[in-house]
Amino acid sequence: MITWDDFAKIEIRVGTITEVSDFPKAKKPSYQLKIDFGEFGTRQSSAQITAMYNKEELIGRQVIAVVNFPPKQIANFFSECLVLGVYTDKNDVVLLQPDRKIENGWKVG
Repeated sequence: MITWDDFAKIEIRVGTITEVSDFPKAKKPSYQLKIDFGEFGTRQSSAQITAMYNKEELIGRQVIAVVNFPPKQIANFFSECLVLGVYTDKNDVVLLQPDRKIENGWKVG
């Protein structure tokens, strides 16, 4: 089990997807995302969400992401945050998102 102090170290914030591109060098079908986290800046992420979302519907969508992991290299790309979602019974990912539009960068608690 983790402690409350362990959980409190995780920075989970809201951001808005501003750019989406295909990621053909990834091992599994993925998109490269650019996400605006307001005062915390723009971060990029690789996300295996191609089965549930097309690129056009992702632009402007708010998502929830962990923003304080170290960058992770995936092929020729550095993922700077982890976008959170829920796995379906087919292992497709449904994105977590706020049910109201809120400020980019606000912390999940």
